[in-house]
Amino acid sequence: MDVMNQTIVTEVLLLGFQNIPSYKTMFLSFLIVFPIMTVCGNILIIWLVASNSSLQSPMYFFLTQLSISDLLVTTVIVPNSLYMAYNGGTMSLSGCIVQFYFFGCSETTECVLLSIMGYDRYLAICNPLSYSSLMNPMVCITLVIISWLLSLSLELIVLISTLFLQFCGPNVIDHFFCDLVPLLKLSCSDTIYIEMEVLIISVPVIFTPLVSIAVFYVYIVQAALRISTTSGRSKVFSTCSSHLLVVSIFYGTLTGIYMLPTKQKSMTVNKILSLLYTVVTPMINPIIYSLRNRDIKEALKKISCL
Repeated sequence: MDVMNQTIVTEVLLLGFQNIPSYKTMFLSFLIVFPIMTVCGNILIIWLVASNSSLQSPMYFFLTQLSISDLLVTTVIVPNSLYMAYNGGTMSLSGCIVQFYFFGCSETTECVLLSIMGYDRYLAICNPLSYSSLMNPMVCITLVIISWLLSLSLELIVLISTLFLQFCGPNVIDHFFCDLVPLLKLSCSDTIYIEMEVLIISVPVIFTPLVSIAVFYVYIVQAALRISTTSGRSKVFSTCSSHLLVVSIFYGTLTGIYMLPTKQKSMTVNKILSLLYTVVTPMINPIIYSLRNRDIKEALKKISCL
């Protein structure tokens, strides 16, 4: 008999924050205020880059793609989570799996985009004479297409494997959105295959981008130290500081959620880390680039003077 026909669970119950009532109001505020700021901030970044000739460069083109990825996380997670956060609620199993798929796609894309942005800074600082030819518009578009196609394809592999699992209870997820680990806990099938699959996929998705970013910045630091003037070195580090800060926050929360032993974390801690990962990080990315980037601040000044 087909495995899919043996599925018993058709709905999942997301507890949200109803089992931690003392924090419910705070979490609800997070899910209302921060997403609004996320949408406004990222749309502003996209509009500034699209409407200002001074921002027509590879770095800002990649920044708009990062904003699109952050917007995707917000729209996939927040609307349903906002309803679930207060009283909890049911969600179809298929809807839960689809939510996990698009969430995974956006996060995978962000990993790859951060690596591409690190490569862009490496070329600009370490190979400036060839930068315009190596990072021409066609190359930029190709890199972005590859990052999205890679994320869609890799997450599709996990999605297909998840669809062939049997879900026969329990159907309760002690979380505010559908992530892979709590989803697998609902399965009565052997999940070792899909766990190995995810581990293998995490190499090109997480570890390779992180290692490549580290290598790029080793070369960038070496190039900066060879600059004789203090102002020249400061310019190099200020150019890269926003990207480094975003990478640190993104991978820091990623490590806290997925790489620290589960037994050492309570579900409350896990939900707080997930809020940082899904709600706070997408909001602060445009803030970091706005406050620490001279070109963005100049574009904002032009708007304020209109």
